Order: sequence, then structure tokens, then C-alpha cells
Amino acid sequence: MELFDLPLIWAFIIGFGIIMYVLMDGFDLGVGILFPFAPNEESRDTMMNSVAPVWDGNETWLVLGGAGLLAAFPLVYSILLPALYIGVFLLLAGLIFRGVAFEFRFKARTSRYLWNWAFAGGSTVASFAQGAVVGAYIQGFETANGVYVGGALDWLTPFTVLTGLGMLCGYALLGSTWLILKTEGRLQDWAYRISLPLLAAVLVVFGIISVWTPFVDDMVRQRWFSNLSVIWVLPVLTLLCALQIYRSVRDRKEGMPFVSTMGLFITTYLGLVVSRWPYVVPPEYTLWEAASAYESQLFLLLGLLFVIPIVLVYTAWTYWVFRGKVRAGEGYH
Repeated sequence: MELFDLPLIWAFIIGFGIIMYVLMDGFDLGVGILFPFAPNEESRDTMMNSVAPVWDGNETWLVLGGAGLLAAFPLVYSILLPALYIGVFLLLAGLIFRGVAFEFRFKARTSRYLWNWAFAGGSTVASFAQGAVVGAYIQGFETANGVYVGGALDWLTPFTVLTGLGMLCGYALLGSTWLILKTEGRLQDWAYRISLPLLAAVLVVFGIISVWTPFVDDMVRQRWFSNLSVIWVLPVLTLLCALQIYRSVRDRKEGMPFVSTMGLFITTYLGLVVSRWPYVVPPEYTLWEAASAYESQLFLLLGLLFVIPIVLVYTAWTYWVFRGKVRAGEGYH
């Protein structure tokens, strides 16, 4: 007898892992995207030092989401991975280049500029790939009998290029507001100056995506436009978060721009979830149809009951230990 709706529980866990990854790793990817445009080399040192103590721990959530998807929803994994092989490869390659650049840049002398570009390029490629993968998910996948039957490049369309650019702009905004929170002086002033143009770019790209999505996805058009419902609260909350970002940057607040930008991502993410629920492989398979055996999900869930609290505790402890401003000439390295 099944006492719990385990597919629903697992969907919540994986969804929580994904949004935690987006928020936690998004700002350090954003710092990498902004890296080539920093005022000077000293500013780049400070930017990297602001994320160096936490970046690798942030990616724990990516591992949790990927492993949980394989264990709890193997059908999703078996369809999405063949459909997105190239996009996922670009994502992982970008993360590898960025990770290597963290360590080698501070040791290098004559080749430091190469590691600057490796850090910026890896962050940019990984961010764009994430956005393109999200766009491919919105488009849906061509399947037959539980198998992906589309081409290797079906994920790459004008729509997914736009969602990739949207993710670049969003992460860059998250990175600039993180720098407002963690730095001071000339670098912080620079972060203040670029945050509002980045916010404008995010709103323009997200607006185009919102108008375009109903023409790409019939499910979204029916769910959002067939009748007015409570889900329209989410776009309103997104706009309120954007307004709060504008006000807090204009008033030169330090913590609120970053918090409001996280709110912008959360409401947008919830809008995507609501648009697709309960389909995990659009447009055909629900999360119950894609779930693994009840016994397998239960066994793995018991392990995660210990793992997730540990991850949350050490993540919170890391941010607490490395709280405060990062100053030039000081930091992790």
C-alpha cells in the first residue's frame, strides 16, 4: 500500500534543488559574465575573491538535482539527456573551464589574461546553455514510446537562443547585485551603475519571451489565457520584484537589490512550473507516469532525509563564515 505520493515529494525535492542551484550558482556565474567589463585587474581580483569561498559548494545543488532526476524519474532522464546532449555538454564544459580558472588565475603571471578569459568564457557558455535548455524544455520534445526521436540540434532554435540570452542577462544582474552587497568603493559604484541597465535588459528579454511562449507552447496558451486565474499573481509579483530592484539600486541600498533579484528569479521559476504542471516531459508524460518504482523512490528518499539537512547546514555555515565585505588585497586567495 502506498502511504505517500512519492512522485510528488520527489518533484518538490528536485524542484527545490534546481531553484537553489539557480540562486546559489547564478550570482557567481553572473560575476564571471561581468568579469571582462570590470574597471581594472584589482577589481577582478576582488570579484573573484567574493565568490571563491562558496562557488564549488553552490554546485552541490546541481549534483543533487541531476542525481535525484535519474533516481526518481528515469524516463525524464532517458528522454532529456539524448535531446540535450550538446547543451548539457556545453554547460559542463563551461563549468569546468570556470573551475580551473579559479585556481590557476591566482598562480599565473604572464598568462593571467588567458585565465581571465577562461573564467569569463566558461561562465558565459554555462549560463547560455542553461537558458537554452530551459527554452528547449518549454518547447517540448519529440518522443515515441518513451524514447526521444528528434535530432541532436532540435533544442537549438531562435526561441532557445533568446532564452539563453535571457539567462545571461538575469545572471549578470544577479552578479552585479551580489557585488553591491559584497564590495565597496570603486567596484561597488560600478556595480550600481550597471545594475539598472541590466535590469532593463532582463525585462525586455523576459517580455519578448512571455509574448513568444504562447505561440511555441499550446499548453501555456491554454493555461494562462483561457481564463484569468490566480496564476496571474506570479507575473505581478515578478514586476513588483523588478520595481523593488530599481528603487533599492536608485537609493543605493546594499542588501535589498540582491534579495529582490532572487525574488525575481523565484517568481519566474514558479511561473514556469505552473505553466507545465504536472508534465515533466512536455507535452506527454506526467510526473507519475515518469516515476520509478515506489520502493526505489522510498529507499532513496530515506537517504536524502539525512543529506539535505547536512547540505543546508554547511551551506549556511559557509556563508556565515565568509560574511561581510571583500576588500582589495584581501580574500580567500
